[in-house]
Order: sequence, then structure tokens, then C-alpha cells
Amino acid sequence: MQLWNKYNKEELEKQLRAKGHTYVTVSFYTYAKIQDPHSFRNELYAMWDSLDVIGRTYVAHEGINAQIAVPTNNFEGFKEKLYSIDFLHGVRLNTAVEEQGAEFPFLKLKIKVRDKILADGLNDETFDVTNKGQHLTAEEFNKLTTESECLLVDFRNHYEHEVGHFKDAILPDVDTFRDSLPVIEEEILKGNEDKKVIMYCTGGIRCEKASAWFKHRGFSNVYQLDGGIIKYANECKSQGLENKFLGKNFVFDERRGERISDDIISECHQCGAPCDDHTNCAFEGCHLLFIQCDTCKNSMDNCCSDACKEIIQLPEEQQRAIRQEVTKSNLIFKKGRSEALKFKGMK
Repeated sequence: MQLWNKYNKEELEKQLRAKGHTYVTVSFYTYAKIQDPHSFRNELYAMWDSLDVIGRTYVAHEGINAQIAVPTNNFEGFKEKLYSIDFLHGVRLNTAVEEQGAEFPFLKLKIKVRDKILADGLNDETFDVTNKGQHLTAEEFNKLTTESECLLVDFRNHYEHEVGHFKDAILPDVDTFRDSLPVIEEEILKGNEDKKVIMYCTGGIRCEKASAWFKHRGFSNVYQLDGGIIKYANECKSQGLENKFLGKNFVFDERRGERISDDIISECHQCGAPCDDHTNCAFEGCHLLFIQCDTCKNSMDNCCSDACKEIIQLPEEQQRAIRQEVTKSNLIFKKGRSEALKFKGMK
């Protein structure tokens, strides 16, 4: 059996339309000891491919981190097979707050073996990764964040929290989770060791590691939103709680965001109009992620700059030649930062 995908985007979309599935978008993670990540990866791929699961998953010796979409008709079978794996039995599945926003949440199944399931830059041998912060339900989170002696910190990246975040949260201007840890310690937490530190992220995985790290660094009053923004929003809906989240929750699939409240707290990076819709530049050699309103999308042909707009008008052979000359650096693929964006310049 083939344990990887070999089709291009157009072929993948055609196959998904032919299958006609509706999907449940699911994310989950767990830290566990996986002796042979490559074998486990292959077994997981075969299992999920048989159920028409699509999405992105990372496997490492330390555990698994998955963002996937499961056909609605196969969801119960998926859970049964997933829970038959010892270290995944009963693992919490965060389901999407809303499914709208893209024809398909993912186009294919991709499972990769990595050194770590989360790029945090930490040496796990130097601290107790199991000594985590206290988990908070949505109700407990709402109550605790009203206290004056607490710091509510967003542990996501700038392009995530600019379209949505909790009221009164501290929003570090960082590009990666790895970057955020020293910045948060030096600029936010240092000198506030006696305060309650409340952290949150999309689904909880970043806070699992960050809470243990900061407890190791001497911050004893550490709390984390259990299940992140996704679980919080679902709990607020099901329990009739006040929703303190403003705007959209950025997600790492084709939807790019799920609306948590009607507030639009960001602006189009090209004209400054109220907007919170992320897109990728249509020129594949750029592919910059940025916020673009419908008016600019139409006038710029879904591009981030005039230069990219001119390139996509060229014959495909010329575009391919230009893409081959592009140096794929972090600068080119920065998310939401470019000198070409009037309302979101370079950091």
C-alpha cells in the first residue's frame, strides 16, 4: 500500500468532490513515549487513509500533534480505532467551532515524523515537562481573568492574534512559538513572579509546554486554558457562558479562521478597511499570508503586491522559471509581514 500522496492540487480537489464527504474538523495532541515513530506513522496513515481522513499530523518520539478532518459518516469508526491505541485512549478531540470558510478543510492526508511535535527550541531533558500549569475550564477562566493580580498572555503568533484574541490579553509581537518564550519572559513576566500567569493558545498544546517551562523558570502561579480557544468557545456555547473572545480564531487549515464573535478587530493589510480574512498571495513563489478584503482581492487578483500581480499574468513556463530563481528564505515566507503591505510592514 502507498503511504503517501502523489497527486497535485487539482487532482486532489477532483477526488474529494467525487467522494462527496462532509467533514468534522478535529485537532488533538498528546505527549507520550513512541518507541518507533516511523512504524507508528505508517500504521496511522494506513488506518486513516482507509477512513478517507485528510489533514496534517506530526509524530515524534515525544508524542503526536494532529489537525485533521474526518468524514462525518466515518467519525464514530475513527474514534473507535483511535481509542484502540493505548496512549490515545480517551484523548480529548477538539472539534471545530464552525466548519464554514473553505470547500475542503484539507486536501490530502499528510503525516510527518519530526524530532518534536512542537517546535519550541527547548531541551526537555533540562526540566520536568509534566509539571504543568493548572488547567482552567471556560467558566474558571472567565472568573479568574477578572482578578486584578493576573497576567493574561496570548501564546500565539502575531498573525493569529491580530484577527482575534481575548479581552485585555497581552499580545506579544512574535513570529513563532520558539520566539515567544524568551520575549514573554523578558518583556512580560520578569518582575511579576508573584502574579497569576494565565496563558492560552489555539488548542492547548503550546500552553502544555510553556506552562511547564515557566514553572521551571520560577513562576509558580501558572494557569492555562484547557483545550485552548476551541474548547473554550464550544463550552461557552453549550453552557451559556459569556464569551470573552473577540473576533476570529486563526486555524491551520484551508478555512484559516473560525468566527468566535462578530467583532472585526483587524484591517486589510492593503487598504486599511475593517477585515479579518486571511489569504495567501496567488503567486506561488511568494505565497505570503496576509489579510485582504474583497475589494483588494478583486483589484489585486489575490496578490500581495503589483510585482506578484504582474508575474501571475505571465505564461506558466515563465512563472515556473521565476519561482525556481526565488530563494525560499524566512523573509519571503513571513506571515503577514512585507514591505509591500501598507498596513502591515516588516518587523
